[in-house]
Amino acid sequence: MELAKYIDHTLLKADATTSQIDTLVAEAKEHGFMSVCVNPTHVKRCAAALAGTDVLVCTVIGFPLGATTSAVKAFETKDAIHNGAGEVDMVINIGALKEGNDDLVLEDIKAVVEAAAGVTTKVIIETSLLNDDEKRRASSLAKQAGATFVKTSTGFSTGGATVEDVKLMRETVGPDMGVKASGGVRSTEDVDAMIAAGATRIGASAGVQILQGKTTDGNY
Repeated sequence: MELAKYIDHTLLKADATTSQIDTLVAEAKEHGFMSVCVNPTHVKRCAAALAGTDVLVCTVIGFPLGATTSAVKAFETKDAIHNGAGEVDMVINIGALKEGNDDLVLEDIKAVVEAAAGVTTKVIIETSLLNDDEKRRASSLAKQAGATFVKTSTGFSTGGATVEDVKLMRETVGPDMGVKASGGVRSTEDVDAMIAAGATRIGASAGVQILQGKTTDGNY
């Protein structure tokens, strides 16, 4: 698979303008990225601009804290898909995971998977806030809930993707589930290392620079 098709070309900053979103879309068209990943308010605009192309619109649910209720996450998912999202990346209830309330975490993920009704669902576990046991539990719960991918990070917490975390997540979910590395992936070398560790998708704001063999200092 060509490198561009591994990448969700991402702009999730709170101050992103429609002009910046339009640039993101134009870059995605030009380079053939797998998707643009944007906040829900931009989904409809991106979907209209990308109609007739093979670039998907990805959006984020319960982002970036994961602390909204399951009902709200489910509604947000349905609304995003109605507006044209072809993929959704949800944040788990991190506090519930850390206190051992796996049933709540499982049902929270299931609510989004069911609302997505077959649309690709990626589950952000926010690895920088978890120990290895918690990362394994979160990844297993995402798989049990029927999600399509497990994903490392929002890019808005204390750290991003690491090769070690991607390896751990891949070992936990097995060979068939997707693993998305996101947060701090800034160069072709970073992407190659994540793919070698087991990632099948990359979230990056530096997609164009990555394809050009450059390195940037952006977090996501």
